Amino acid sequence: MDETDRRLPEGFREVGLSPERHAEVLELDVWAFPSSREPDDLLAEGSPLSWDRARGIEADGRPGLVGMRASYPFGRFPVPGGTLPVAGLTWVGVHPGYRRRGLLGGMIAGHFADCAARGEAVSALTASEPAIYGRFGYGLASRVLSLTLPRRARLREVPGSAGIEVWFERFGERHVDLVADLHARAWPLPLNRPGWVSRETPQLAAYLHADPPAERDGNEAMRILVARRDGQPSGYALFRRKSAWRDGVAEGEVGIRELVALDAATRHALLSRLLDLDLTSTVRAWCLPVDDPLTDLLVDLRATRPRLGDNIWVRLLDLPTALAGRRYAAGIDVVLDVTDALVPANAGTWRLRAEPFSGGAEVSRTDAPADVSLDVRELGALYLGGGSAPGLAAAGLVDGPAEALGRLHAAFAWPLAPATSWIF
Repeated sequence: MDETDRRLPEGFREVGLSPERHAEVLELDVWAFPSSREPDDLLAEGSPLSWDRARGIEADGRPGLVGMRASYPFGRFPVPGGTLPVAGLTWVGVHPGYRRRGLLGGMIAGHFADCAARGEAVSALTASEPAIYGRFGYGLASRVLSLTLPRRARLREVPGSAGIEVWFERFGERHVDLVADLHARAWPLPLNRPGWVSRETPQLAAYLHADPPAERDGNEAMRILVARRDGQPSGYALFRRKSAWRDGVAEGEVGIRELVALDAATRHALLSRLLDLDLTSTVRAWCLPVDDPLTDLLVDLRATRPRLGDNIWVRLLDLPTALAGRRYAAGIDVVLDVTDALVPANAGTWRLRAEPFSGGAEVSRTDAPADVSLDVRELGALYLGGGSAPGLAAAGLVDGPAEALGRLHAAFAWPLAPATSWIF
C-alpha cells in the first residue's frame, strides 16, 4: 500500500487514470452529477482533462470507479500583479453508493500532496456545491454577478463605438485561437484582473468548441460575434439565442456565455448588438465580475435584477510562496497568526512585508506578537484582492484591531475585482 492509499479508508485505493478509462470516468460522472445523457453519447465529445493529473478511486470487490479527482495545470494563473502556477481542482466526484465514507477527504489530501510535489503553492476551484470546500481550507475569493437585461436596455455612449466593425458567425474550431488570444490579452499586467484564467491546455481549448445538441436546452448552436478595430480583432462575444413566443409575440432570449473586449469602444459595440437582436426580449449575462464595465454602462442597473454568486475558491498550500508571489496595493508590514488544520507547515506566526505595487514581498517566520489572527480559509478569501479583512472581522472570522485590519485590507485589495469568466 502506498502513501496515497493510507489516506483512504480500508478497502479503497487510488489509481492513475488514462484516456483508456474515459468511459469509466463518464459512468462515474453521470452518477455523481445526474445527467439525461448516457456515457456512450458523451464519449465522442472528448475530454478537457489532463490525464496525467487525473486520479480515480477503486473499491475492493467492485468494478469501475467509485470516486475521482483531477486538476488543470494553470501555469499562468493571474494573481494580483502577476501570475503563479496554480492547480485548478476539478471533476471531483463520489458515487452515491459510497458517500460518507471519507473518500472526499482522502482525495483532497492526495490533491494537496500532488500540488506540493509539483511546486504549486495554490489550489483554486469553482464549486458545484459551495458548502463543501470551506472545511478543507478553501476561501471564497471572488464573487460574480448575473444580470437579466431587457432588450434595448440603454447604455451610456462611448466614443468610437460606432466605428467598430462587428460580424456574426457560427462558433467553431477556427475561432478557438482567436478566443484564446483575446481572452489572455483582456486584462494585462501590471493591473491585471486576478483569477482571469485562460484555457491553457490543448484539451481545454478543444473542449471549448464542443457544442452537442443535447446540451443546448432548446437553444441554438453557439454563435460568436467578433469585433475589429482598425482592421485587427479587438473582442468577441459567445452567445446563444432561444426562441419563445407568447400570444403571437416573440419573447426570445439571448444568453451571453462570455464577452471579452480589449477596449471600451469594442465592449460597447458588442453589447449594443447583443441588446438589439430581432425576436428577442431578454438578454442574460452571467459570470460577470462585480465591477464589470457593463454595470457602469447601463443607464438602469436596477432593471437587470442583479444576482450575486460565488465564483473562485482559493486554498493556500505553501503560504510563504503564495504570499510572496503576488503584489500589494499598499505598503504593508504586518504579523499574521495563521491556523491551518490540514497543512501544518502553514500554521504559525508570519511577518509579511511589501512595498506598494512592487515584487519581492518578504514572508518569514517570527516570534513577534500577531497583529491579525485568521484561518487559512480567510487568507484564501483575501488572496485575490476581492475580500475585506474588516468585513471578515465583522462576521467574527478574523481577529485584530481596526487599524491593523484596515492596513491589511488596503494592501490585499486590488484595483480590479477578481473573477473567472468560465467554470472549471
